[in-house]
Amino acid sequence: MSRRGEVFENPVTGERVVVLVHPDDHPQGVLVAHLFVAPGGRVATPHLHPTLRERFHVLSGRIGFKIGDEKRELGPGEAAEVPAGVVHDWWQVGPDVAEVVAEVSPGARFVEMVGTIFGLARDGKSDRKGVPRPLQLAVTASAYRDTMVIASPPPAVQRVVFGALVPLGRALGRRPIYEEYLHSEVVVEPDPAALAMLDGDERLRWGD
Repeated sequence: MSRRGEVFENPVTGERVVVLVHPDDHPQGVLVAHLFVAPGGRVATPHLHPTLRERFHVLSGRIGFKIGDEKRELGPGEAAEVPAGVVHDWWQVGPDVAEVVAEVSPGARFVEMVGTIFGLARDGKSDRKGVPRPLQLAVTASAYRDTMVIASPPPAVQRVVFGALVPLGRALGRRPIYEEYLHSEVVVEPDPAALAMLDGDERLRWGD
């Protein structure tokens, strides 16, 4: 069964995601999602993806991006690409909800990690920015370091600190991901304007 239309929310960061193409449904494991970011919303922390590429196309509202050393603001019809390995950050700008169609390629491990982070936030198990608490962060970040690495503290420090915390976290029952967070009982009909951003290969249109 297709997972199009599943809804995932993060009440801490102000993000609401409607799945357009789930990695389970795509031959190359691509994720495409319609992202709604409430006023004041932003990604939990600056980070990089060692093996993933992200693309963003703004449908409405405005989003600020910092990609590497470049900082800019995008409005409707504008797009940004984040190559693998580049530190980036983004945030909603202005009084209106921002709507963005985003593609992550490959997306399978990304949805596992981010789905878990969203679920932990919904259950009150993250800090005020939406970052999981230290023992959980250590267990998840260590298992998914190929997928996402937070920018601070430096990766070398993270490896030492997380390496020390992981055995304790696992002993106390922390798991890298939680299956109960990876599926949603809330399913909606995706916005036709968002679906129109898909090309014939079920990927985000780019360069048209």
